[in-house]
Amino acid sequence: MAERDTDTGPEKSGTPVDSGTHEDTDDVERVTRAVLAASRLLMAVSARSLAAVEDGVTLPQFRMLIVLSTRGATKLVALAELLQVAPSTAMRMVDRLITAGLAVREVNPESRRETLLTLTEEGRRTVAGVVARRRAAIASIVERLDPAHRAALVEALAAFNEAGGEPAVPVPEEGQAETLGWGEPGLARDL
Repeated sequence: MAERDTDTGPEKSGTPVDSGTHEDTDDVERVTRAVLAASRLLMAVSARSLAAVEDGVTLPQFRMLIVLSTRGATKLVALAELLQVAPSTAMRMVDRLITAGLAVREVNPESRRETLLTLTEEGRRTVAGVVARRRAAIASIVERLDPAHRAALVEALAAFNEAGGEPAVPVPEEGQAETLGWGEPGLARDL
């Protein structure tokens, strides 16, 4: 007759055994939940910073404005590639930005058959205003953290960005628009 397994140790009682794997899974889940919560907060900050724009610029349109702000005159095909959208989608976005007075088409001086897209002065003001509001909102949150948590957050976010293949956003030179990293080669484009 076969012996019955009557072991009621931690493995059988539902209490996890500390093999390292379960604890790692719990830690990953805990960190994932924390990052998702922070992501919701950052999306709310982004939405509020864009809501103040009178023409109702969407987040994808704002990404295009940022790319034009940092790269200057750009061909439509290059914009579509940088934003990882179809050229037809990029064209519709451009048309809306032109209608709103935030961008213009110009003839490429190097090839008169091509057009380049650039920001208008209003487009530059829009980018600067949204970035300033976003920066102020984030700074307000960061100021509420004690210095030890600020230092830990910088270290944790640097590690998180590195693990995700996201290089650090360069510090803008004086007078240069802040890019937020959008439109730079190799950076996440699904924001």
